[in-house]
Amino acid sequence: MPSLRSRAWLALVLAGMLTAACGGGPDGAGGGGQQKPSAVPDNTALLSAIKPDPQLAGQLPAAVAQAKTLHLASNIQSAPNNFYAADGKTPIGYEVDLAKAVGAKLGVSVTYQDLAFGSLITSLQSGRVDLTMAAMNDTKERQKQIDFVDYFSSGITIMIRKGNPDGITGPDTLCGKNVAVVQGTSHQKFATAQSAKCVQAGKPAITVTATDSDNQNQNQLRTGRVAAILNDLPSAVYISRTAGDGSFFEVVPGQPIEGGPYGMGFAKNNAKLRDAVKQALQSLVADGTYGKILQSWGVEQGAVKEAAVNGGS
Repeated sequence: MPSLRSRAWLALVLAGMLTAACGGGPDGAGGGGQQKPSAVPDNTALLSAIKPDPQLAGQLPAAVAQAKTLHLASNIQSAPNNFYAADGKTPIGYEVDLAKAVGAKLGVSVTYQDLAFGSLITSLQSGRVDLTMAAMNDTKERQKQIDFVDYFSSGITIMIRKGNPDGITGPDTLCGKNVAVVQGTSHQKFATAQSAKCVQAGKPAITVTATDSDNQNQNQLRTGRVAAILNDLPSAVYISRTAGDGSFFEVVPGQPIEGGPYGMGFAKNNAKLRDAVKQALQSLVADGTYGKILQSWGVEQGAVKEAAVNGGS
């Protein structure tokens, strides 16, 4: 689970208002003559083009194959991973599109249950659901309880003002800069460690400003009181695309810092479903559908090349 999950939701509220103001929506429509990529892409055509693979479908557990349904649990509150559309009822996000794509490849539909994050693992163990997908980090500790199929690599990302006026291109260029983080997060720990590296290299230390929320950090970045914000990759990308209709912030290109995989969760006694989903996801990676989904949401930096089982550390 990303360290800023609850706080990212606060940023979503702000971002959602800004998106609504600029006319964005699930159908990609917007006001004015100039078309811009929607923060909520419409991947209906892409998903509809996926053909079921009979061989993969034949590897599903009998109960799933008979019901032709995968019961998926998530904690639907973290854009752009998973959140509700404007109707307040329809789950959307790149995770939702990936789950639909996997279902289509296996010839089954996907239903969602919105559960507390802390109950997702127990919902698998009790057999209440077939799988989970909720930006949950695949870690060795969690692997003791459930299995994972990794579908995304997240980590710390540097968010800067649009146009990069401070010339920040990576962690080494943060030396001597003011950087905002949320108090008590892994981002604060990284900034402190990076500051020590700057000093060891004979460069100025980083001035680390720790606040209580992403919103405070965004205000400081917009006004130039800090030069950068450290955030989780998906949240940073979504905020950059939506805040001020994409005119306020941008994300420094490159792989996530201290990255780790998000994994779909499966009960330990459900290896047959785990393996079928793994192969379906790998097929989507190979044919390019996976990459197109991530690209449409602007999070292609987190793409994985292999749908590994229990690949986290």
